[in-house]
Amino acid sequence: MDIRRSGSAPSRRAPSEYFTGSVWQDPIIEAEAPARVRSVIVRFDPGARTNWHTHPLGQTLHVIAGSGLIQKEGEPIQPINPGDSIWIAPGEKHWHGARPDTGMTHIAIHEALDGISAEWLEPVSDEEYSASPRSHR
Repeated sequence: MDIRRSGSAPSRRAPSEYFTGSVWQDPIIEAEAPARVRSVIVRFDPGARTNWHTHPLGQTLHVIAGSGLIQKEGEPIQPINPGDSIWIAPGEKHWHGARPDTGMTHIAIHEALDGISAEWLEPVSDEEYSASPRSHR
């Protein structure tokens, strides 16, 4: 058993090679093998977003604050809000982040395959990000 007390791990700035804008991460768990689970709280400032990416074993996002956007390659941008849970299938190319004028925080849960939990791809262009999201609910 490993109890990690609140505040014992510092917040870390997300790597700029995988994100646009200001993004902070607070780790929840990075289990050692043979376990594969990884989970992190991710805080996006307004306009911040991930690059396009995939996950070898999929990903679950659970929005806990603010308002965000998510897009699967080839499909329209979708708004996401607190309480929404999103399953992203293995290998599905996608991005997610905050709206232009509102920050967003989500919990990301995924598993590592051979130590790799994401394949990071190209940045989301301003043109792609600016496409109108579909109305929500």
